[in-house]
Amino acid sequence: MLHDLAARLYPLRRSLTGNGVRGTLGILAERLPMLKQREVATGTSVLDWTVPNEWNWEAAWFADAEGRRVVDAAHHGLHLVGYSVPVRKRMAWSDLKAHVHSLPEQPDLIPYRTAYYAETWGFCLRYRTVLALEERGDDAVYEVCIEATRGAGSLTYGEVVLSGETDETVLISAHVCHPMLANDNLSGVVVAAALAERLAARDARRYTYRFVWAPGTVGAITWLATNEDLVPRIQHGLILANLGDAGGFTYKMSRPGTFSRGTDDAARVEIDRAVAIVMRDAGEALDVRPYTPYGYDERQFGSPGFDLPVGCITRTPYGEYPEYHTSADDLDLISEGQLQGALDRLTDVVDVLEANRYLRNRHPRGEPQLGRRGLYRVLGGHPDAPTQQMAMLWTLNMAAPGERPQHDLLAIAERSGLPFAAIREAADLLEAHGLVERMRS
Repeated sequence: MLHDLAARLYPLRRSLTGNGVRGTLGILAERLPMLKQREVATGTSVLDWTVPNEWNWEAAWFADAEGRRVVDAAHHGLHLVGYSVPVRKRMAWSDLKAHVHSLPEQPDLIPYRTAYYAETWGFCLRYRTVLALEERGDDAVYEVCIEATRGAGSLTYGEVVLSGETDETVLISAHVCHPMLANDNLSGVVVAAALAERLAARDARRYTYRFVWAPGTVGAITWLATNEDLVPRIQHGLILANLGDAGGFTYKMSRPGTFSRGTDDAARVEIDRAVAIVMRDAGEALDVRPYTPYGYDERQFGSPGFDLPVGCITRTPYGEYPEYHTSADDLDLISEGQLQGALDRLTDVVDVLEANRYLRNRHPRGEPQLGRRGLYRVLGGHPDAPTQQMAMLWTLNMAAPGERPQHDLLAIAERSGLPFAAIREAADLLEAHGLVERMRS
């Protein structure tokens, strides 16, 4: 069960680096024994970035003069600002509150805050708690304790590679750096793991599939910098996040798909089209948005120097649900049904990528006689005979008459309005009878 896996991962102390990430990948490896943990040393130059110091924490709290702990990150990991430096001192509230973060507009929630690249520290509190501390006055003194290490170590990411008939690669990635956030983090992590399990169980795969679980931004940049030889192999890619909430699907197009000015099938990006056709055929509402250089790691894989065809699929996008980056993004926000629904649609996307191809019509001058080949007899006994008949006619009509690829199966499904599965079945049947043949794109 995906929700059970999310619940097991939820309390781990994830961040850009550290034991929380390793622990998360270790649990995924129980289900995916082929998962490899990669370590990249702090200080390593990765493109224009540097792998940061590793950070781990053991304790984080502050207490009043009577020793009563006002806040303790042991109770909820979001109480500690990520990457806080160690602190042990007594402070008046007038000084301490400069290090306190809250949400006045959501007074019962703990915000999520980080300081990855600054030498600072802080706590995140419910605003109602802050109001109570204000009533005690600026002169009230508190004991502050943050036991943390921030020094030499490494950045960790996980990888599963499922080899296919070709080294042309489909990249699936989810960020693995957020503590105690179920939708924005864990939903993508567990759905990616389940998809890897499904594909690993298949006897054959056309593509090679590379699953990457890495910390956001610097993790993707690190992967790109240390795997530049693999980059040209990536033909399709998806970033997974926010897949467990009650919303419908949103798809952010790839950069090359958004910026392309071409109108023929070869100029459009296949992963963008595959997601759209899958949702159409499943009757799922889909909000399609253009690429922008802000968001999740599609912006790293799609940056100008790489320009990879990597889109991002979510349910409700980041920042557009009230629980985003707060303690309300908990296990109650995500459901098994929504996680499984996302897994099923992503499996459908893979199936489309696996089956999509260009065809050449071997009898382009006039419609070939299907009856003498027994195809109408086959159609007559088929419960979906009208659909299958139209699927064959559309496929024959749009298959290339010459040597230049023209329309792939996705294009035929788009133009005809017929389900991709029907077009694929028709193509298989026509190939078997020698009426069409596969072409290289």
